[in-house]
Order: sequence, then C-alpha cells, then structure tokens
Amino acid sequence: MGERRHGILRYARALSGTAALALLCALSAFVVADRGDRDPAPFQRVLDRQAAALRAGDERGFLDAVDPQAPRHRGAQRQVFHNLRRLPLSTWAYEVREVAAPHRGGGEAAGSAGSGTAEGNAQGDTVTVEAVLRYRLADFDRVTTTATERFRFVRRDGGWRIADEASGSDSQLWEQGAMTVVRGAHSLVLGVGRDRAELRALADAADRAVPAVAGTWPDGWSRRTVLEAPASVRQMARLLGTPAADSGTYAGIAAVTTGEAGGASRPGGGRAPADRIVVNPRAYGLLSEEGRQVVLTHETTHVATRRQTTSATPLWLSEGIADWAGYRRSHLAPREAAPELARAVADRAAAGGTAPALRALPADADFRFGNDPAGLARAYEGGWLACRMVAEEWGAEKLLALYARAGRAHGGGHPDPDAALRSVLGVGKEQFTERWRAYATRVLGP
Repeated sequence: MGERRHGILRYARALSGTAALALLCALSAFVVADRGDRDPAPFQRVLDRQAAALRAGDERGFLDAVDPQAPRHRGAQRQVFHNLRRLPLSTWAYEVREVAAPHRGGGEAAGSAGSGTAEGNAQGDTVTVEAVLRYRLADFDRVTTTATERFRFVRRDGGWRIADEASGSDSQLWEQGAMTVVRGAHSLVLGVGRDRAELRALADAADRAVPAVAGTWPDGWSRRTVLEAPASVRQMARLLGTPAADSGTYAGIAAVTTGEAGGASRPGGGRAPADRIVVNPRAYGLLSEEGRQVVLTHETTHVATRRQTTSATPLWLSEGIADWAGYRRSHLAPREAAPELARAVADRAAAGGTAPALRALPADADFRFGNDPAGLARAYEGGWLACRMVAEEWGAEKLLALYARAGRAHGGGHPDPDAALRSVLGVGKEQFTERWRAYATRVLGP
C-alpha cells in the first residue's frame, strides 16, 4: 500500500493543481474502497443467515443466500439443503477466513464510491471467499469436524449472494446428488446413487463390527461409525481430496477411514479427529460376505484407535492391528488371508533363501495407495502377521500396550519402534524382525 500511494503522489506533482487534486482523490478513494472490499463482515453475515436457515429447516431462507441468476447452483443448493436436513446435525456454522481481491463487474454502481465497505461495490462484482465449515453429527461425532469451503460471491440488488462454489473446496457427499440416509444401531450410512437395501446391508455389517471392536477397545471412542457410500470410484476420490484423473489409486481399496487432521492424534493437537469410513462401491461389492465384514471391522478399528494413533505410529502397526481385529473371528487360514506374502514365501522356498518381502518390516511407503497392488497387499499382510505374532506369543494385552506406547514416541512426533518394542516386549526391532520373519515363514509355508 505504501509504494502504491507513493507512486500516486509522485504522478500528481506532474499535473496542474486542480487536475492533480481531482485525480489524487479519485485514486485514493479507489485504494480505500479496495481495502474495504476485503472486509469479511458482509460475507460472514450471509453465511450466518444461511446456516441459521438450515438449522431451522427454512428452505426459502437457505436459498435467499444464493444468487437468483445462478439457476444451476441454486438447484444444486436446494438438493444440498434436503440432503443436510436428513442428517442429525447438532452444529453447522461458518467462519470466514479470507476474502480475495474483487473482480470488478461492469454494472452500475450499487453504492457511493469510496464508502470503504463491501456494500459500496458495483452491481455484478464477484469476490472469492474462503471459510471454515464446522459441523457435528449428534450421537456420532465426539468432536466438531472442520472443512474448507470456498465460495464465489456476486453483488446483486444491493447485497452479496453466493453464485457458485470456487475451486479448492473440500468435497462433501451431500454435494454429489440426492442422498439416502440409513441409521443402524451403531452406525449412520450416507449414500448417493445407492439403493436403500444396499445401504441397509452396510449398516448391518457396521453394526456387527462396532461391538466386535468395542470388546477390545471399550473406551476412548463413541462406539458409533459414520459410513459414506459414493456412487463411483471417481466420487470416492473426490471425497478423499484426490483428482478424478487419479481415482484409479483406489481401484482395489474396499474402504478407507479418513480422520480430520489435527486433534489429539497429532503433535500439538488438543482433541481426537472425527472419522468417516468411505466405501468403494466397486471393490467392496466384489467381496464375499466374510470379506466385507473383515473390511468394516478393520476400518472400525481405525476409528476406535484414532486417539492413540499419531505420526509416531508405524503403518505396519496401525494397519496390522486393524487387520488383526478384522480377522480375529475369521476362519481363514493364514495362507488364505495373506495370499501374496504366502506366494512370495513359497517362491523363495523353492529357490532357497529368504523372501525379499520378509527382509524387513513393511515401511510406511509400502502402504502408499497407488503402489503395485501385489506389493501393497504384501505390506498389509506383513503388518497383520507381525501383530498376530505379538498377540499369540506375548498376548493381546501386550499388543494393545505396544500400540499405545508406539504412538507416544517423541511426543507423537516421529516413530521409534525400537524403543516401543524394547519397552513393552523386551526385544529390539532387529530381534523382533527376525522372529517375525521366522513366524511368517512357518505359518505361510506348506
């Protein structure tokens, strides 16, 4: 601002007195108005009124915030309103975080020039506004979930209206079409493009998973789960913040649990995150009934252990303990539950030596979505066998203690599995890896 005003003054000195003064006043008024255009208050008022209308069930009041000259967005928001009214919302509120510089419209001025407020903008001006959405589902969320929303506001009839959603917003299931909601004894299932019978089956499986997991982790979570069932893998990718072009990343993933970043599970955070289990319509549908139950019990374990899971928890332990919980009631033999690792062990046994997949515990990078499917499967299977071994040879209580201790390493900042293993099991990482290698070779061998 200082450099800009300096340039204005220097230019003014080159003009005659009256002309210079007139130009200086006009340009100065523009500078002040530009600063006022970024005042968040007018936009906060619009979002506050819309949030209040949603909570009150006032569809007309909700749509009053939307530009009447944006029929496509207005129709989409009408559907969003009906979708959200199907949810047990106890909290829904926005907080404006940033207002971008306006894009000037060509319409007639709607207020006096230089008023220094957003109300002084021209008809048709547009502004991009970023806000934090905070919401909570009653009976399901222990904490408030946050999301980033970016709106394009337009000046209409003396006020600001929402004309569209700007790029950079977090994607939500209720924005993807007509949403069906099914409530179970311990679950809430939200679906788009899925029939009610399919969603009811999801709720039934989730209702079986919750008490199964609660038997091991009775405290520290709500004992309820929220599942989201999008219509396609592309829509699943959108919910997880992945570009549609990369949706193939999730092609073989039956479900993903996504926790809000920042809570007690993160260094410096104060509370645990809220979780959503996002179900891949294709991969989940290809599973047997037992396979579906294993998947939902696995994902429910992530929900139950979220408060203990930190950046210090190695993925072989967090994914392994979830699979251990998932397979506890399964009748599958280890070779059936870990076919890729069993194949690697058999191939190496024929050639002699140790299978490459057993030379070291799976690294975090081995669990990255988009990896070679066989390699990704071996990582999950290796983590499962490590946790299975701990439960068998040291006991389930020691496995849970190891999980909690690993998450506390360096204040939850970075992993130190060697220290956790020594503290809880009395063996270092090298010795543990040797025992895991021998165990996997034994249970997966012929």
